[in-house]
Amino acid sequence: MRGLFTLKIMKTKLCFATNNAHKLEEIQAILGNSFELISLAETGCKEELPETGNTLEANSLQKAQYLYDHSQVNCFADDSGLEVYALGGEPGVDSAHYAGPQRSHADNVNLLLKNLADKIDRSAQFRTVITLIQDGEINQFEGSIKGQIIDELKGSKGFGYDPVFVPDGYETTFAEMSLEEKGKISHRARAFAKLVKFLG
Repeated sequence: MRGLFTLKIMKTKLCFATNNAHKLEEIQAILGNSFELISLAETGCKEELPETGNTLEANSLQKAQYLYDHSQVNCFADDSGLEVYALGGEPGVDSAHYAGPQRSHADNVNLLLKNLADKIDRSAQFRTVITLIQDGEINQFEGSIKGQIIDELKGSKGFGYDPVFVPDGYETTFAEMSLEEKGKISHRARAFAKLVKFLG
C-alpha cells in the first residue's frame, strides 16, 4: 500500500573541526543537504585545537587527529593559507596570525599590503588542505586558486584576506562575491569537492 512506509534518507554526519562560524557557514553551503555538519561544541570539545605544524598539511592533520582522539567522531579539519609569490610564500601557514597572536583580519591585511608596497609581482594563491578521519582512516584533499593582491580593500563579505584577493579571470574580490559565487570557485570549494567525491 502506498504511503505505508516512508523512506528516510540519512544524512552523513561529520564534525568540522573549527570554531570559525564563517567557515562553518561557507562549508555547509558547499556540502549542501547530503551532509550534516556537527559543531565542535556538540562533541563536547571546548578547547582550542592545536596548530603547531609548519605546513598546511601538518596543521590540518593535527587538528583532525586531536578531535578524533578525544571524541571518536568522524571528522575533518582544514587549514588554509594565502601564499604570495613575491614574499616567498608568506603568509602561508601563518596566515591567521600573520600580524600577531591577536589574529586580527584587519591587522593581517594591513601588514600584507605594507610588505607588498614596493613589489611589482602581486600574484598569489589561496590553498586549502583538508584532513578527513573516518573510522580511523586518514585521507587528505587539496584545493587552490590563483589570483592577484590589489592595493585597496574592496567588498564587505567573506573574511580574512578576501577584500584584497581577486581570483584570476574575475574583476571582483572574494569579499565582493556572494557566498554562492565564492563557493563555486574558492580553494575550499575545490578541496571540498574532492572530499565530497571521496565520500560518494
